[in-house]
Amino acid sequence: MRSVGSILESAAEGGRISSEEAVLLFEEADLFDLASCADSIRQRRHPDNVISYIIDRNINYTNICKEFCTFCAFYRVKGDPEAYVLPDHVIHKKIEETIALGGTGILMQGGVHPDLKIDYYERLLAGIKQRFQIHCHCFSPPEILNIARVSRLSVAEVFVRLKTSGLDSMPGGGGEILDDEIRQSISPLKCRTEEWLMVHREAHHLGLRTTATMMIGVGETIHHRIRHLQRLRELQDETSGFTAFIPWTFQPENTELAARGVPEVTAAEYLRLLALSRIYLDNIENVQVSWLTVGLKVGQVGLRFGVNDVGSIMIEENVISAAGARNRASDAELRRIIQDAGFFPRQRTTLYERYVN
Repeated sequence: MRSVGSILESAAEGGRISSEEAVLLFEEADLFDLASCADSIRQRRHPDNVISYIIDRNINYTNICKEFCTFCAFYRVKGDPEAYVLPDHVIHKKIEETIALGGTGILMQGGVHPDLKIDYYERLLAGIKQRFQIHCHCFSPPEILNIARVSRLSVAEVFVRLKTSGLDSMPGGGGEILDDEIRQSISPLKCRTEEWLMVHREAHHLGLRTTATMMIGVGETIHHRIRHLQRLRELQDETSGFTAFIPWTFQPENTELAARGVPEVTAAEYLRLLALSRIYLDNIENVQVSWLTVGLKVGQVGLRFGVNDVGSIMIEENVISAAGARNRASDAELRRIIQDAGFFPRQRTTLYERYVN
């Protein structure tokens, strides 16, 4: 195997690293050498020195879920006094507020509801599109799989019908760690690795772009994390359908998983993984820092670890905040931390196009 120095030198010049080399870098490379390599790759791929962000809103249309993930503090079972499905007029009001703040999209996800079939989602999307000019980035792979099952449709049929009704792209929620050993431990009722990948593959084949995510800090090893990255890179080689990769940290408050005593991810560990993601995922254009989970200060440092995007100002977010992540930022604040780090802030669309208002 090549030395750490030669691996970093090759990667900085555009060479692809192996999974074994990625493990070596994570375990042995100096943190700032990793950052330097990742930053040089970012400069080569995004030479304009711009860090992008989006104004959008997370709308969690229901908290009713049948999958009972141990890391989730948001879900409620059907019949719980706190269970809800948002009425259409409430969703429309949230979209009006988003547009008034300069928003260009909504990220709409919910629990895996046992009863909502395809006609509910078609009506919801069509109603939004009839009223608003807004990008609908909606429904994670577990939701899509559930819609297919309860509606007795294939995943491809679900996407065709949702796309016709107004679906524009799909978020990468439910990815957590793409290794079934970990998935069985933390979310035994949730979709398996190959199912999650299959849903993205079907979306890509129908021309829908999607995002890729990773949640770290749930008891996984570096080998699990690299297998996750490997599966993303392989699917991107096949379809070129991912717009971005977003790694974030498990938030333990109010969760069953916290009682197991999983070690907290440190800022240095997150930054190391962030840089490694840019180095390893040589075919995914955009890497986003999750300031929502690690905080604005660590998020700002992450801009020198291969990142070219800071995500959303987070007008609203309910899932991760239920587990303890309460960081918030305005448009002006995100622009300030980007500028203070030596970059030019630029608002973008959901598909990472430059937004000109």
